[in-house]
Amino acid sequence: MSDTIASLGRKIGTAGDLQSVVRTMKAVAASSIGQYENAVRALDDYYRTVQLGLVACLREMNPPAAAAAHAQRSPAGAIAAVVFGSDQGLVGQFNDVMADFVVKTLAELPGQKTVWPVGERIRARLAETELVLGEGFVLPGSIGAITPLVGQILIEVEGLREKEPNAPVYVFYNSPHAGEIYTPTCQRLLPLDAVWQRELTAMPWPTKILPEVMNPGAATLLAFVREYLFVSLFRACAESLASENASRLAAMQRAEKNIEELMEDLNRSFHRLRQSGIDEELFDVIAGFEALTGR
Repeated sequence: MSDTIASLGRKIGTAGDLQSVVRTMKAVAASSIGQYENAVRALDDYYRTVQLGLVACLREMNPPAAAAAHAQRSPAGAIAAVVFGSDQGLVGQFNDVMADFVVKTLAELPGQKTVWPVGERIRARLAETELVLGEGFVLPGSIGAITPLVGQILIEVEGLREKEPNAPVYVFYNSPHAGEIYTPTCQRLLPLDAVWQRELTAMPWPTKILPEVMNPGAATLLAFVREYLFVSLFRACAESLASENASRLAAMQRAEKNIEELMEDLNRSFHRLRQSGIDEELFDVIAGFEALTGR
């Protein structure tokens, strides 16, 4: 059935309304990207400070005996994974890529895996796999809401560690990457074993004067470890949110381009149909004039 001038006009109006919505979403996504990327950059110095504090403590304590215990962990123990995704759609393959990455990575690890999803969309996607889903978390909608979320995750981690002190904990998130919109990333948070300690203590000290820890011991080290876990989870969440909005921005840019092309086609059809109607009216007028004049 061919379109009429009225139906084409309605389609053009609908496309224009949709274009306004897409442009608004694109602007919001672009603004959010900067907000979360600024938060990540602001954390860099603090993260570096926490790492140096850990270096100082570990050098004073001279590899604690806990490292040996971590190294003797049974390979069949529990494994927990915090997975950041999205709560909302219009993000392209953001959640699909992450879910596939989580499944592939955890398949290579022995043990009983439990996944803690952050975001309804990633939870729904992971539910389609054979992974066991544990506690789910609501994705924060602003920078200020990240801190309470990290606190909730750390409570779950503490609960797991009380049952299995040497259980590994991983965090999965999409990280902004140069040349790409985002890249799936995996970071092991716990246990802090001998390998982790060797890598950390190998960091060069920024000055020639080595620090002195006033109260060396397990309590000071534990305080730095808690800060390390907090900053690691906070940064993972902020980078995931920045990547999510970058993916949404790219999706909106594609949608805007498609809408513009659709509107061009609709406008061409509208003007062509309108001109055809005008031509028909002119022919009718000429034919009527010739009939009246007897030509």
